[in-house]
Amino acid sequence: MAIKIFIADDHYMVVEGIRSMLLHEKNIEWMGHAMTAASCMAFLNHYQPDVILLDINMPDKSGIDLCKEIKDKYPEILIVGLSSFNQQSFIQKMMLNGASGYVLKNATKEEIVDAIVTVVRGDIYLSHEAAAVVRENKDSQIPVITRREKEVLQLIAAGLTNKEIAEKLFISATTVDTHRNSLLSKFDVKNTANLIRMAAQFDII
Repeated sequence: MAIKIFIADDHYMVVEGIRSMLLHEKNIEWMGHAMTAASCMAFLNHYQPDVILLDINMPDKSGIDLCKEIKDKYPEILIVGLSSFNQQSFIQKMMLNGASGYVLKNATKEEIVDAIVTVVRGDIYLSHEAAAVVRENKDSQIPVITRREKEVLQLIAAGLTNKEIAEKLFISATTVDTHRNSLLSKFDVKNTANLIRMAAQFDII
């Protein structure tokens, strides 16, 4: 079954460039595009794509804020941030607001297709350049965590057990444990107490 794709970007050349790259991909169905946040939300009132490629700099609203709005209203839609900005803060904010991936506008066709397939599979995708920025800034910047990881982190800080977190988020205890281990790794700490302390220092909780 084809993956339904929609793009929200106010630059027609970007839209047309990505559309032409994906046009002949067998497993991708192009649903259209929006050039403003308002027209994007209007489209989503009637149609739901599987994945939105979302510019983080829309003319009428920040793509970062639009990402959160879309995920709050349509949590099943997957979002890949699309940007010219290769900065840790933008990547971090998009991921915290629910994006499953982040690619730059100079991405190759292979990278864009890989991003789409990866997020549909349930994994996180950062383009090569974005991932390099995250690695370079690992010691001095806030770790890039997903929206779900943030939810788990907040519940850990509230003192809930894995079982209680699982029940609250409607996921398995094993999945909670996976998120917990991922957080420990990203914050480069050995235990929950240090995890909470670091998260508090970064003002994440």
